[in-house]
Amino acid sequence: MDFITEIVELNENNVKELLKTRIQNNEDPLKIMDDVKESMKIIGDKFSKKEYFLPELIMSGEILKQIFEELGPKLKETQISGKKKGRVLLGTVSGDIHDIGKDVVKFMLDANGFDVLDLGVDVPADKFIESLREYKPNVLALSGFLTLAYDSMKEIIGKLKKSGLRDDVKIMIGGGTVDERIVGYVGADAYGQSAVDAVNIATKWTEV
Repeated sequence: MDFITEIVELNENNVKELLKTRIQNNEDPLKIMDDVKESMKIIGDKFSKKEYFLPELIMSGEILKQIFEELGPKLKETQISGKKKGRVLLGTVSGDIHDIGKDVVKFMLDANGFDVLDLGVDVPADKFIESLREYKPNVLALSGFLTLAYDSMKEIIGKLKKSGLRDDVKIMIGGGTVDERIVGYVGADAYGQSAVDAVNIATKWTEV
């Protein structure tokens, strides 16, 4: 049985069994997360090609949550210091209800010592602005799977500029169809292809 294939084919029991074996064999949790990331990319591609639909996405999200519950303690053990690195405000932008990628990012940031406030999915621009004022994060992480998310991201950053808050926070974006070109279009600071990228970028930005 191949771990990535079993996740993609949504074989929940096989995934549990393989994960248990890998943890017992003391495999590097980051290597396991790389496989999870790869499987999520394949599932995302299948969704784009209309081979998978919403029920499959929901099922894959459930499997992911189970993986995180098992793997969380192991990832936290890999942390060198118990000191919190900084605050991240996270959410999937208005018009988009995808939470799989966002949940992976939240999990990885949390496991690597960040305080994360997750606003959920389909979050309107004003909610981001309001939360940014209250929570005062070091990093704003905007997630979007669909192309329509670009304009939502642009709107949020535009409103931050008007509110005079743009210079107070570093902004990273990520999600299904997001790439380097979109950074300039929406006015963000960086793009992360994976949850590991998100952690590396946030760490770089919050290191004193």
